[in-house]
Amino acid sequence: MVIAVSEDWSSSSGAGNGLGTLYAFQKACNVAKEKYGADLAQELMEGKISAALYHTAGKGTRLAPLPASENNNKPGVKLPVCHQLADGSYEPITVLEAVVRQTGIYASSRSGRLSVFWGDQIFVPTAPFKYTPTHHVDIMCTLEEEPPTEKVWKEKGLEKYGVIAVSGGGNAAQVEKVDHPTAMRMLKNLGDIARVGPSLGSFSVSAKMLQALCDEFSSELAAKDGKLDTDPHFWMPLTLPQDEYISLMSQKGVDEQESRSHHVRMAKMKESFLSANPELGMFGSVDVGSNACWWDYGLLKLYIANNLKLSEEGDDADLLRRFFGVTGRTMNSEISGVTVDGSASAFSCKAKSGSVGADAVIAAVEAEEIQIGEGAIVVNCAAKKIIAGKGAVLYNLVSESDDGIVAEDGDVIVSVTDTEGSSMLLRSKTSICGGKAWKQVLDGNKMSFEEVHKQNRDADVSNIEKKRKELYQKTSSSFGL
Repeated sequence: MVIAVSEDWSSSSGAGNGLGTLYAFQKACNVAKEKYGADLAQELMEGKISAALYHTAGKGTRLAPLPASENNNKPGVKLPVCHQLADGSYEPITVLEAVVRQTGIYASSRSGRLSVFWGDQIFVPTAPFKYTPTHHVDIMCTLEEEPPTEKVWKEKGLEKYGVIAVSGGGNAAQVEKVDHPTAMRMLKNLGDIARVGPSLGSFSVSAKMLQALCDEFSSELAAKDGKLDTDPHFWMPLTLPQDEYISLMSQKGVDEQESRSHHVRMAKMKESFLSANPELGMFGSVDVGSNACWWDYGLLKLYIANNLKLSEEGDDADLLRRFFGVTGRTMNSEISGVTVDGSASAFSCKAKSGSVGADAVIAAVEAEEIQIGEGAIVVNCAAKKIIAGKGAVLYNLVSESDDGIVAEDGDVIVSVTDTEGSSMLLRSKTSICGGKAWKQVLDGNKMSFEEVHKQNRDADVSNIEKKRKELYQKTSSSFGL
């Protein structure tokens, strides 16, 4: 069962990923009951199912302009590698599809639990992924093998992260962006700390804990009011002493009394909950391994860097190719007339002539002629001629003109399609951070990224994707491919 829900919160700033998780689950339960006659919450409570929730919110400012081309569907951004559909055809896999594929390995271990993942990050564990949950809440992290000495803390740069600390008995706690002495002071209630490591943020909760959180925040959920995140508002007050929690939150500019009041509230909930449900601990960890691979596609520079791994050498690149089922540099393609560099990759492409430069990656590209520069990425494009300069990114482009598609070195060009099938080009540079340039009208554009985002707000994504495919097929068939 796959259910999609949206967050219609009272504030434009949203519910935060804490209240947002609870609200999304409640909405999903309502949809499951109305559409399928299924009692999702009860089946979870009885341990009959394992459920996963994927957070896909956010404007995708730092990935701009790619999400604009998917009409604000940030996790719907395509990767330059194709997968086979049920009808036998191939198309680029999206970020969210890749995340769902990866995280499914935890389902068998989590009956009666809700897993929560982020829709723009893929991680492949090197530690065993089958396990028996020992805590009502467990959070994923990359635990270091060495004891958490001050030397290790500095060498690993742990003061830059949200860190999970695990005691010899398996209980865990979370601190955020603090040095070693501060962390040890804050974590003294854990006792002997055996291992520490950066948090991935993804977590799972037992059905009982999920229900307790929904009950505790029932007034906020009913009013669609407030903003609470999991780390500072759920996990840290549940695992840190009050004074240490207040100290940590003061670094975020939170008033002391506000932090004290919230900690008292969470401590009261914790005491009541554990007395009624002592079969598991409160907060534990799921180690994905200190050598786990973690590929983030939430920033344009990371989207480029991680996709270029498809053409690179090394353990990380090998694992990425294995994950996506890549068994050769050229797959499912008809490009015998094209000179392809030995380090380049081409998936589900058709072209009659041209060349693909070193380390370039192209997927779902159809053209009479292609000239793809070194390190360029071209995804889902069709035209008579496609010319991509060194390091350029071309995305969702369709052109019926004789000139085709032309991009200079470092250009980022995407197409934004509307419900009528009309398209507008949106440009940027690989050197530009979309978040910083969000409100600017960049050279070659008629609108800022922000204005395009607003224009896309009520777009029918499914209908537009259908239109885009029709335009692609019409164009590619016009030159006999």
